[in-house]
Amino acid sequence: MLQEESDLSLIIAQIVQKLKDSNLYAQLERQAWGSWEKRILKSLNSMCTELSIPLARKRPVGEQKELLNKWNEMGDEPDLSLFRPVYAPKDFLEVLINLRNPNYESGDSLSFRTHLGLIQVPLKVKDIPELKEFFVELGLSTGQLGIDDSTQVPPELFENEHVRIGQKVLAEQDSAAAQQYIRQGSPTALRAELWALILNISSQPEDILYYEQLKTNVIQHDLLVDSLIYKDVKLTASNDDYYFVFEDYLYQVLLCFSRDTSVLSHFAYNSASPPKSYIRGKLGLEEYAVFYPPNGVIPFHGFSMYVAPLCFLYHEPSKLYQIFREMYVRFFFRLHSISSHPSGIVSLCLLFETLLQTYLPQLFYHLREIGAQPLRISFKWMVRAFSGYLATDQLLLLWDRILGYNSLEILAVLAAAVFAFRAVNLMEVTSLAAAEAVLADLSTLKVMPLLQIFLFATVT
Repeated sequence: MLQEESDLSLIIAQIVQKLKDSNLYAQLERQAWGSWEKRILKSLNSMCTELSIPLARKRPVGEQKELLNKWNEMGDEPDLSLFRPVYAPKDFLEVLINLRNPNYESGDSLSFRTHLGLIQVPLKVKDIPELKEFFVELGLSTGQLGIDDSTQVPPELFENEHVRIGQKVLAEQDSAAAQQYIRQGSPTALRAELWALILNISSQPEDILYYEQLKTNVIQHDLLVDSLIYKDVKLTASNDDYYFVFEDYLYQVLLCFSRDTSVLSHFAYNSASPPKSYIRGKLGLEEYAVFYPPNGVIPFHGFSMYVAPLCFLYHEPSKLYQIFREMYVRFFFRLHSISSHPSGIVSLCLLFETLLQTYLPQLFYHLREIGAQPLRISFKWMVRAFSGYLATDQLLLLWDRILGYNSLEILAVLAAAVFAFRAVNLMEVTSLAAAEAVLADLSTLKVMPLLQIFLFATVT
């Protein structure tokens, strides 16, 4: 009886400590995000001052007509050379590196004391056995789309049967079944419908009308962030061999997205808060504060790459828009928000570093010693969900699994797998620049073999 009471007391003490840590980390998140938000808004306001332009203005009637007429051909924009991205992923990484949990400053956490990576917040992340269990459908004995040399079932036989099952799932319109099915990859011809089913996108007349209302808002009002969107598309997707043809789609979707106040809903389950600005002449008066931009999302360098791959699947603007918005509020916002969520960018960074340090210690220590901390290279891959780094067919196979498992953790696993794949070359480099050169081109990599080998073949 005494032993049972003792065990119960220990369990209660552990729960209380976890709650304290959880509350402390939530406070840490809010403080860090608040500081980061002020920095972003300061950069935005500085740009307004330097360029003598407002955060928002109503377009003159003539300008509205001009924009409406060229809505499907918006590539010819005025000189954007004076505009700069408000921040880049590397700036955000520095914020994450400086996160600290005061409870662990003295090294109280034995399990975290030996962590030599850049992330110094002791969150719980999965180890390889847990990842194997979580991603069990990726196992070597399970058929996969994206694997060309399966020893279990000839790929063409598996693919034919997989297509047949996929068609049945679509016929039944079962979202849960579609999510389970897509863990083994989606046939190209069925992917658009399967993703829409999983994301519960049905394109009702009211959805199309809502998109048209957002478009009208873009036509009527000019926002400073519009120029940031144009600039980002020009710097990223327009220079990409896969995505440059979708330039106009990207402008349409992202400009409408910036006006969509329904996007604010994701802040309800995120410790971050949407940035605010003040009506001119009312600085500091809360009753005159407004969310800016209306969706609460200030685009960073590379933001348009969340949309670009979806353009391969959806060619009707309102449908493309709905899919992107749902992908963003379910997944992508976590990649540039500070949180303790398992799919949040802090956890992904820690998972990546832990996997490398635990299972590729020689490589990890070598890169650390030469000043090439692996996270400084992989962070840009993860924060963009590998968009713009992998070939599109491989990227879509990866995003299949994000949807299938309802998790972004696979991004950290793939990042570690890439380092493992290039380990021999990386062991020979002597500088960060040389390590970056070894990992500069990921366009020839095959996602599924890398993930399978890392999780189920070479790591024990």
